[in-house]
Amino acid sequence: MLLPWASVIVGLALLVWSADRFIYGSAGLARTMGISPLIVGMVIVGFGTSAPELVVSVIAAFQGSPGISMGNAIGSNLANTALILGAVALLKPFTVQRGVLRVEIPMVLGVSVAVYLMALDGWLTYRDGAMLAIGLIGFLSWMVYSAKRGEAPIVIDGDDIPNNVPTGKAAAWIIVGLLLLVVSSQALVWGATQIAAQFGVSDLVIGLTVVAIGTSLPELAASVAGIVKGENDIALGNILGSNLFNLLAIMQAPAWIAPGLVPDGMVERDLPVMVGVTLLLLIFAWGFGSRQPRVNRLEGGVLISSYVAYTVYLIMTSTSA
Repeated sequence: MLLPWASVIVGLALLVWSADRFIYGSAGLARTMGISPLIVGMVIVGFGTSAPELVVSVIAAFQGSPGISMGNAIGSNLANTALILGAVALLKPFTVQRGVLRVEIPMVLGVSVAVYLMALDGWLTYRDGAMLAIGLIGFLSWMVYSAKRGEAPIVIDGDDIPNNVPTGKAAAWIIVGLLLLVVSSQALVWGATQIAAQFGVSDLVIGLTVVAIGTSLPELAASVAGIVKGENDIALGNILGSNLFNLLAIMQAPAWIAPGLVPDGMVERDLPVMVGVTLLLLIFAWGFGSRQPRVNRLEGGVLISSYVAYTVYLIMTSTSA
């Protein structure tokens, strides 16, 4: 009984640390090779916090646990939007740039709706994977194009881009980080499937809760750090970028590796809730006519409460089924 929980806890801790080291090595090597800080920041550092979700979803798909793979992506978005942004707003209400309000949040909402519509037929197929891949390429292209025009679409923390990292050191951290990412992900997936079996719940439920919250820890750390620094754009930009990456990249893992039926409950329950909390964020960010769009403490409390209510409902209905 204790071994699966230990495997999950140790796996999560090692997963977060190894992801950080992998990002450090990759960004350092890219800068040494002369790659633009803009590209390094947006692609490697900006999406690097989603490395745990990506590796876990790939490992889970290969090991025949598509519920964990899909649940991890959807659950991470739920945790990012409702739990993390809700907590950030409770700590310190944050303003939202009008450009983010007009483009980035609606973009996340649009992609969320698209993934929901994609899953309505009950299947996740190679065709769906190809559509997600096209969407990811389009999104990355738009990011680079917008940033080069000085529009800064998704704000990242430039302090996270390492400089003057020796090539050997950077390469070593890439190798060590990648190896530990795989090992820790395997430990996490094994522990999660064992816990699901012990409690008589599906892999999907564990993926939506334990795994998703655990793999969202880097986003939580980055968002809190942004708020502490007074850089609200970084906190919000980190979450929005991660949510888009989760849907466009991480949902590809089960589509390419283990295409098949969408787990029971995802279309009827989880995807609509994900769309709903994203819509809620958009409504709150508009500020109901205020001069400066912002998310206040009351709205942060509503976001957290919605996440708690969803999680309680999920657990109660799963254990009683």
